[in-house]
Amino acid sequence: MSTPELDWFKSSYSGSSGDNCVEVALTPQAVHVRDSKDTRIWPLRMSPTAWSAFAAHASGTAR
Repeated sequence: MSTPELDWFKSSYSGSSGDNCVEVALTPQAVHVRDSKDTRIWPLRMSPTAWSAFAAHASGTAR
């Protein structure tokens, strides 16, 4: 069974100088996160609900 290629994009929270970049790929079932400096490392995969909770916490809007 083959895995479809993910459509990666650079996070808006990544550094503007090209380093310290985080890339994200979205599917209906999961959010995939990887370090753009080494894309050979297996990406972190989480549910959209978990990603929303993480993003809220990271931005300081979590309750």
